[in-house]
Amino acid sequence: MYFDDLTPGDRFETAARSLREDDILAFARQWDPQPFHTDPEAARASPYGGLIASGFHTLLTGFTLTLEAGIWNESSMGSPGMEEIHWLLPVRPGDSLSVRAEVLDSVPSRSRPDRGRVRIAYEVVNQDDAVAMRYTITHILARRPGAAG
Repeated sequence: MYFDDLTPGDRFETAARSLREDDILAFARQWDPQPFHTDPEAARASPYGGLIASGFHTLLTGFTLTLEAGIWNESSMGSPGMEEIHWLLPVRPGDSLSVRAEVLDSVPSRSRPDRGRVRIAYEVVNQDDAVAMRYTITHILARRPGAAG
């Protein structure tokens, strides 16, 4: 989809993906080496009572699921940033994650008529439909060929 195809209130959902313990351990050992992410025994003694995925692993899983859904891939021109990133529930080995998203607003560029900004609110939900993470991204998306100007 292009900028012109996404309007405020549009919603989409992705497929689901389960996080295995070995995936959680491998990610955390490289990118977030805190004991409750990297050591199952230490994690049992933590406030979480067991191993949990890094919040960054949760974020990147959600982002990858969104890319795999192919909603705006062909028109993506990057992003100036994210806002309101919240980790709400721990993600544990075996949890199955999917993403729900809603277009909040879309504004065509005044200086570059070939693109616009679309702000989308994302929720990463687990198999129980509980929200594990919430974030908002502003995407710069190309306009549909022939739509600009």
